[in-house]
Amino acid sequence: MKYFSLNHDQHGRKIKRKKPQGRVYGKYKASFEPIESTKTPSYADIRMAESGNYASNETRTSFTTKTERLQYTGTLVKGISTMHKSNAVPIISQEEALDHARMRR
Repeated sequence: MKYFSLNHDQHGRKIKRKKPQGRVYGKYKASFEPIESTKTPSYADIRMAESGNYASNETRTSFTTKTERLQYTGTLVKGISTMHKSNAVPIISQEEALDHARMRR
């Protein structure tokens, strides 16, 4: 197995680096200068300038009350059964409750 290097050729001799010919430039340094916009304002910009800027409600007088908890008050559902993988199922009759109790996986 042979290991190769960028400093040596395929025969193992050292490579002599050549100096660049002609004019050599330095590294480019980027600078950011924003371009002045000569564009006329769009219709959306004009509408935004015309519309009023409404202040937020600083007085904090518009609180809402807490809603009451929803609770079942009917007589149709007799209970809740747990089936496979914790699936809650409403029980409507005694026969249905027995069917769920006898059910196996």
